[in-house]
Amino acid sequence: MKNKIAALLLSCCLTGQVQAQTDSNPIRTYRNFPIILTAQFHSLTLPFKDLKSNFANVGLGIGTEVSLNKKHNWVQQVNGVWYRNRTVGNGLLFYTQTAWRPKLSSVFYAEVKAGAGYMLAYRPVESYKPENGDWVSVGNKGKGLVTVPVGISVGYNKYSAHTYLSPFVSYQLLVLPNYNKSIPIIPETLLQAGVRIHYK
Repeated sequence: MKNKIAALLLSCCLTGQVQAQTDSNPIRTYRNFPIILTAQFHSLTLPFKDLKSNFANVGLGIGTEVSLNKKHNWVQQVNGVWYRNRTVGNGLLFYTQTAWRPKLSSVFYAEVKAGAGYMLAYRPVESYKPENGDWVSVGNKGKGLVTVPVGISVGYNKYSAHTYLSPFVSYQLLVLPNYNKSIPIIPETLLQAGVRIHYK
């Protein structure tokens, strides 16, 4: 009888320990396809140059991600971004990035990411082109450009079995080839502040 009681108590303790580990295990509680919301600050500049210019040009972004492995430290992200820039023109950016997300501590992480995207860059003012000896308006319609976005991030990620938020900040370099005939490659930057919303 004593042996049965001891076995029952041991079983209850082991069950409780396993349950506690499961509840705190990020592999169990991480959920794919969170909503990623970002505030964008855009600038046409070399990386880490004149950072204050970014804050004059605000935009918004939305996206999501899916894990690529069981540890969830490799993810694939998809994002859409709109930004306003009076100097060089507004833009729409759609891109995907593969991100490596190593832990800095139990709740803080870093991120290195790179990918590919497509930008629709609008002219800041009405433009003209020569046609039959005269100048004809072409408006301020956009030009489509392929881009290579490369970024770094730091964030806070405390996993929960319930809906939880994961705030982060990112700095992105956008490499734009074929910008125009005089400047074949141009760098742009995005300073991003955002949050991932993992729903229950």
